Amino acid sequence: MENKFIRVDEVADELGVSRPYAYKLIRQLNEELKGKGFITIAGRVNRQYFNERLYGARKEVNENAGI
Repeated sequence: MENKFIRVDEVADELGVSRPYAYKLIRQLNEELKGKGFITIAGRVNRQYFNERLYGARKEVNENAGI
């Protein structure tokens, strides 16, 4: 099972950036989540939110579901 949170080392590797810059990105994403009322963990960010914000990856909803 994949961890629900992505840590700084993984963010740095994924984006090819330094660890300090990865921390900066995580802080920014966590501030956005706090603004939406979510609880956050310092040094980690929700993996799904990370992917949505950086890659625009969202779960597609089947519009014909239930028909």
